[in-house]
Amino acid sequence: MPMLNNRKIILLLSGLAALHVFIYSAAFPFFGVVDEQMHFDLAARYAQAQPPRTLAKTSEAALPYIVYFSCSEFLYAPASQPGGKFAPPPWTIAPEAAAERLAPRAQFWRDTAQNHEASQPPLYYALAGSWWRLGGLLGLPDGWRLYSLRFLNILIIGALVWLGAGVAQKIFPENRFIQLAVPALIACLPQTIFYAINNDVLSPLIFGTAFLLLINFWERETITNRHAAATGLALAAAFLTKLSNLPLLAVAGIFLAWKIIPLAKTNGWKKTGTALGIFTACAALPIAAWLFWCKTNFGDFTGSALKIQFLGWTNKPFAEWFQHPIFTASGFWFFVKGNLATFWQGEMLWHREPLALPALNIFYTLVTGVLLAVLLLVLGRRPAAFSPPQRTALWFGLACLTAMFTFLALLSVKYDFHDCFYPSREKPFFISGRLMLGMLVPFLILVAAALDQLLGKFNLRVKFAVLATLLVFMLGAEFAANWPVFSNAYNWFHL
Repeated sequence: MPMLNNRKIILLLSGLAALHVFIYSAAFPFFGVVDEQMHFDLAARYAQAQPPRTLAKTSEAALPYIVYFSCSEFLYAPASQPGGKFAPPPWTIAPEAAAERLAPRAQFWRDTAQNHEASQPPLYYALAGSWWRLGGLLGLPDGWRLYSLRFLNILIIGALVWLGAGVAQKIFPENRFIQLAVPALIACLPQTIFYAINNDVLSPLIFGTAFLLLINFWERETITNRHAAATGLALAAAFLTKLSNLPLLAVAGIFLAWKIIPLAKTNGWKKTGTALGIFTACAALPIAAWLFWCKTNFGDFTGSALKIQFLGWTNKPFAEWFQHPIFTASGFWFFVKGNLATFWQGEMLWHREPLALPALNIFYTLVTGVLLAVLLLVLGRRPAAFSPPQRTALWFGLACLTAMFTFLALLSVKYDFHDCFYPSREKPFFISGRLMLGMLVPFLILVAAALDQLLGKFNLRVKFAVLATLLVFMLGAEFAANWPVFSNAYNWFHL
């Protein structure tokens, strides 16, 4: 039987990714524990061209949806409810009874709740807001319109599959296994953040595009104005998607400087200067505009000060940073395991417990550690197993990984979290793998390259058999972990 070509396989993988995200986006009720209400509120505000200028209370456009469609099973167990079971969805009971039951919740959201995500960069919310307006123009019923915002992630994950394939093809043009392993891993990734309304989902696509442009840039002997503009805009877009992408931008800046200085010495600063000026303008002007907006409206250049104040965090004296448990063996393991586990699986809670099998946390951590160790050994081997451009791309990916872990470690030691639920004084660690999702494409390049090296003595058929086994395991384990949500009466299947 003739073998399918790469394009057809990637098309199938993008379809699998779309189906994967659709099923779980529909299975989870609203609203997820990773501030999904807040992200929805911002999307509704941007749909009306009314971005917040402070930590405002919930908008009147979003409030009815938050009150009516919220499910309590994320944070409460059945035993905590009257009669040991949750109240039925409002749309299944008489309107008068539903209104009476929901009145206290509406009062809380109207008078008490503040959107502490208000200063988040605007790119995702502008996109989601436009999608929300489209749902209104199409006359979608309220429940379907709300779920349509999650279903926007279907388009994002489909594009991400193609991007991952393109990056792998660029770096490893001769290696079919890596070319298909990267999009396959994206398609089967059990990361629950892709099943919710949030701005993290856009980071892999945006920085992955920047990563591809930077790799292209590294191989060029001259810089064209068009390529300089595209690279600058992609890096600006990464900043305007999520502030946690800043460490990736720092790595990208070092990467660019490393290339530009020798290039300018060869071609002359005057010849390189025009493209460099275009790149700087395209990257710096959008970022500067947002920094000015935050300073004007939120009081500081990142807009973080009000959020930190709202959460009750305070800065610790520098001398106390080194008393943090991350500097112990057990604390470091907890930090690394927590971030790798949530990077692969997400942070969803169900009945206030992590919606992930504990053994999987160990599995993903150990597998990742082994593969990265293999890759480091291969990179240090002589003769080199990779070509110079491939080595550059892999070291770039490793630098992104290191920068993200360093950033989360810095946030962990920098603050006293007081009475905050997460992070807390008892567990003062940032273990939110979703904050590292901007590096997803370069990270999976590392994983696929390491797996290819680990299976180097085997033929292609065996390699794909091992990959298929891993993918089936990932999908099966995710289904087992998330099985409880499918019967929930508040989800899309029961509207």
